[in-house]
Order: sequence, then C-alpha cells, then structure tokens
Amino acid sequence: MKKQLILAEKPSVGRDIARVLNVTKKNNGYFESNNKIVTWALGHLVTLSTPEEYDKRYEKWNLEDLPIIPNKMKLSVIKSSRAQFNVVKELINRKDIDEIVIATDAGREGELVARLILTMSGSKKNLKRLWISSVTDKAIKEGFANLKPAEKYHNLYLSALSRAQADWLVGINGSRALTMKYNARLSCGRVQTPTLNLIKMREDEITSFVGKDYFKLKLIVNKMTFNYIDDNNSMTIYEEDKVNKILNDVKGGSIRIDDIEEKLKKKYPKELYDLTNLQRDANVRYGYSAKQTLDIMQNLYEKHKILTYPRTDSRYLTEDIVPTISERLKSMNTGSYRKYINEILTGKINASKNFVDDSKVSDHHAIIPTEQPLRIDELDDKEIKIYDLVAKRFLSNLMKPYEYKEIKIYASSSGHKFVARGTIDINPGYKAIDSFEDDEEENQKLYEIKKGDILKISDIKKSSQKTSPPAYFTEGSLLLAMENPQKFVKNISSQKASTLKETGGIGTVATRGDIIEKLYNTDLIENNGNYLRTTSKGRQLLELVPNKLKSPELTADWELKLKNIESGKLKDENFLKEIKEFSIANIEEIKNSNYQYKHENLTNIKCELCGKLMLKVNRKDKELLICQDTNCGNRKTLSIITNVRCPNCHKKLKLLMDNKNYICETCGYRESKDNMDKKFAENKNKMKKSEVKRYLSKQSDDEINNSLAAKLSGLKFGEK
Repeated sequence: MKKQLILAEKPSVGRDIARVLNVTKKNNGYFESNNKIVTWALGHLVTLSTPEEYDKRYEKWNLEDLPIIPNKMKLSVIKSSRAQFNVVKELINRKDIDEIVIATDAGREGELVARLILTMSGSKKNLKRLWISSVTDKAIKEGFANLKPAEKYHNLYLSALSRAQADWLVGINGSRALTMKYNARLSCGRVQTPTLNLIKMREDEITSFVGKDYFKLKLIVNKMTFNYIDDNNSMTIYEEDKVNKILNDVKGGSIRIDDIEEKLKKKYPKELYDLTNLQRDANVRYGYSAKQTLDIMQNLYEKHKILTYPRTDSRYLTEDIVPTISERLKSMNTGSYRKYINEILTGKINASKNFVDDSKVSDHHAIIPTEQPLRIDELDDKEIKIYDLVAKRFLSNLMKPYEYKEIKIYASSSGHKFVARGTIDINPGYKAIDSFEDDEEENQKLYEIKKGDILKISDIKKSSQKTSPPAYFTEGSLLLAMENPQKFVKNISSQKASTLKETGGIGTVATRGDIIEKLYNTDLIENNGNYLRTTSKGRQLLELVPNKLKSPELTADWELKLKNIESGKLKDENFLKEIKEFSIANIEEIKNSNYQYKHENLTNIKCELCGKLMLKVNRKDKELLICQDTNCGNRKTLSIITNVRCPNCHKKLKLLMDNKNYICETCGYRESKDNMDKKFAENKNKMKKSEVKRYLSKQSDDEINNSLAAKLSGLKFGEK
C-alpha cells in the first residue's frame, strides 16, 4: 500500500500532526499508520558546507586563500543531527512512499529546511505543501484538506537558498579576511554590518548635536493653563529678549477669550501586531530582548497553540479569517477579557478595513489568538505578558473607537496670543482595554467660560529649556529602524528610500532579533542602561569594512532581488553571480587597507593558556575576559546580570563570580550569595502572583465567590 510522508520542522509539531491525523504507531524518529508517516527535522538538518569541506587547506585560515568562491556550492549534513537525518532520508527513499508533504514552517526559512533535506536525500517524488498560520487541531485538519502543490513554493525555496548562499559568500570571506588581516575576531555580514552602522550613525548624531536654548510662556487663569503661541501656532520662543518682552507686556494684566473651538473626534486603535512591533512593545514595556520575545512567541504558537504564526510582517487579516473571529473570541473568553468579549459578541463583528485587507497580507496575516482554548494556568509570567499584548490589541480592533471632545480656547493679551487645550471623554471605546500609548495627549480640566470674557491673569510661568538630541537606540527602537532605515539615513535619494520601504528594510522579521544577538555576542555593541552603544571594536570594524557593506541601501537592494527571485522576476544564478563579484571586490579592498586595528579593551591580566593579555568585554548580561589571540579561545566570566531584584531599588543585581557577591550598581546594595541563597530557600514556599492567578483560573465562579477571591480576581495580572 502506498503511503504519504509528512515532514515537519520540529518534533513537537510532528507529534501534533500525527495525533490529529491519527498516525499512532511510534517508531524511532517518526510515527506511522496504514497510509501515512509523520517525521520531522530538528530545525535545520542540512546546511551549506564549510570551506574546509571543499578543501582541507581551508582549515587553517590564510589571507592568501581568499576569496573562497566555489563553482557549485555544496551541502552537508549537520553532524549533531545526523541520526535524525538518516531516519528521514531512509523514509524519503522507502519504496512505499509515493508522496511527500512539506509541513515545515510556512515561510522562507521553513521552505529551505525541507528542500535541503529533500535535495540531500536525492528525492524526486511528488511533493505537496501544507501552508497554515497556526498549529491548532482545526488548522491542521483544514490545512491537510487543502494541500497546495509544492511547485507553487519552488521560487520561495530558490529565494531562501540564494539568501543563505549570499550570506555564506559575503560573511565567511569578509570575516576571515578581517580576522586574519588584523589578528582580531572580526565578523561582517550583509545585514549585521548595516545594522551596526545604524547604531553608530545615531551615536554620531548625538555626539555632534548642539543644543539650542528655547523658552515657553504659560499663563495661569482660573486654574487653567494658557500657552503662548506665535502666528504659526508654535509654543517655542528662541529669543530670550522676546519672551521677556511678552512677559512684561502681559504681567499683572488680563486675557480676553477670543474663540472657543470644540470638535468631536475619534481615535482608532493601533494596527494588529506583526513580529517587529510586538518585539518593540515588549522591549519598551517589559525590557524583553527581540530574541526573547520571539522565543516566547514560538512557545505560544507551537506548544500552547494559542497564538498564530509569529514570523509575520503583516498587521492585517485576510477576509477568510473574519468568519473565525467569533470562535477565537470564545476560546479566550476568560478572566479580565470576558467583559469585553461578551460586549463584542452581543453585537455585530465589524471587520473594517482598519484591520482586514487582503492586499496588505503576503505569506501570513497579523499575530492574533487562535481557536485553541486559553488556559492561563499553563502559561508562565512572560508568556502571559506577551499573550496579553496580542490579545488586547486583537480585542481593541473589534471594539468601538475612542470618542472624545477636543476643546481649544483661544485668548489674547496685549496683542499676544494664547491657547488652552483640553479633552472630554465621551466613549472610552477600545481604550477601556488597550490604553498603552506612545504619547499621551495633553489634557487638563477646562472650566466654564464664554467668548468675550475678560479674565485676570493669576500667575505667569517662564520656562527655559534646551533642544534635545535624538535618543540612543534601544532594541525596540532599533527593530523599527531596521524595518524603516530610510527614516534614519540622511541625504538618501527618494528612489533608494522607496526601495528600502518596499523591501521592508534591513533583514526580515524572522532574522532581526538574531542579528542583534549576534552583534552582542561578537562584542560589537553593548547594552548601557537599556540603550545600545557600539564598542571600540564595533566602531573600528566600521572603519575596516568596505563602504558598500555598511549601507542599508545595499541590503535592501538584495532583499528586493530576493523578492524578485521569489516572484520569478529574477533568476537566482544572476543574483549569485553579482554576489560573487561583490565578495571578490570586498576582499581586495580589505587586503589593500592600511588601517591599524587596536585593542582598546586590553587588560593587564595574562591568559592562563597562552600568556597573552586578555580583553575585557561587556556582553548584554555578563562581563568576560577573552584571550586576544584568535587561535587560543580562552575566556573567563567576571560577572553576570541576574534576575534577582535589589530589595531597595528593585533593579537587577549583578553577581560577581570571584567573590560570589550580589551587588546593585544603582544604589550600592551588596549581599553575599550564601545569604541570598538562604533567603531564596525561606521564600520558596510563598505563593507568587502568577501562581495565584493560575489557582483562580482553575476554580469555578461559585468556588471563588468569597471576598478574598473576589479581590484577587480583580487584579490585572501581566500588566505593568
């Protein structure tokens, strides 16, 4: 009997597919039934071969061997995954298998995972594609009922392979050349180097910024604040003589109410979440790194199945999702969401163009809850926080807009104009559940007055301020800069800005978090109070690499070409020919450079293995000593940032590894690890807030209808 082989990306997804399709017989690395076999990769099982796999002489790095440009790029099985690859290969080539279903993640990288395995296994069998945005039982069943022809995604694979080969050619050659030329661990890449350059450009902008003094003038009238405005409605005054003259003109006088302007306004919620904006908000609100947020999202998608596919760059839904909204709402109808969901379900679900638009969705729609029932007790605190962000954004788009009355009172005194602004809430709408805003609007209580009134000025406040430089990037703001680099690059042409916007900027939603982590791990950036700064190594690297490789325009140009490969408008071999020429030119430029690299973080501590002086590096969560010799590799951890909070100021404590002391760098608190361990043991049996919530969620409404439980259930857990 002929069988269908289903290839998932991870064991957990493979097990879910097998369960849903009733493929129950368990074997080593796969499940089997009468007509189906379900197996899985472990992420990537196959990768591009390393230089030394082409020629043994490349094991020793030598500048004269560069660039390494293979005529045909080879594939190799990842050694740590060889056992599972052998299982999958044997299944692929079994004579009773006549059809293979690619069930890896529905995206560029997922396509690459499967196709490389199939290529390495020599498969020529009929292919189908499972393309789903969540891994709930319902989504899996519907997906298998509507399998796609794999040929439809062949160009997606060519795009993914071209991306991997381009990164190999540029990254491996460039990193080897820089490392050997300057005897320092230096790396470069088509995404990481422009990202590093964005951080450096922001630093340069801040360093060169010259603050300008300016003034503001406020009048206090009947407990209301009126701000001075000029003819252009600007409140800023740059000349002190001018502000002093205005102050003297109106001092001790009155104002006349010239006009009262009232407008009814509506404000709509922010768009649904894509990965970048979710990572950004999680960083701003909870301090989570981009990679941390993606890892949490992956758990909510794969393990708990309560959120849809995370690696999406869309903030909209497609029309076919609309009929499923009520079921998704019912699945999350618990706790603090219940009140709002019941209100939504009693009315008609309005699928407006604000969040439903097929034309704005490519591979995957925005991140939203699935039809899988929400079980809060199964989530940890971080998972609750991320789910809560997505859930509230989803609900807010189904609620009415925030309605308010905007009031502006225009007044004059001694020929000078002033305005008082305020708002009056009419209907909170979505703000009742999702009030997390970037900027709170100016508001004040306005008292009853009418046009023509003359009111005595009770106080005048002159304030002196200075224009501020732009802020250093955080991980959250850097993610948005990577997505929209044209906004952060000066003197960019409109054509190049358009290209950057069209291609979605530097990297993809799936890779940006990893790129930031790589910049940390290669000591090119450091985290200073949640702000990103380049290290001496990072700044010097930007002096060493070819100018083209630093430009966000280059990587955007490449992303555009990768999209063209995906759509069939560009041949992959033409793209790779260009990349090879680019890599050859890069290596020549590095070889001919006269730049002198200097270790500015050199210590007086000698390496225990080779005797050379060690380098002190500051990673995101630890301080290290690393041997300067690239062939040695010795390292020692000096301190780590823990999740233990200071009892005084609640900042994270640093653990010094030499004397085993916890210290707070903010307020100076210090305590030994032994004492802290005793406190941990004493507090071990105390119930945490998240545990209280899990307990409550397991109780019926009747069981928790006592005063203590009622108070606890009113707490909004997972909110800041």
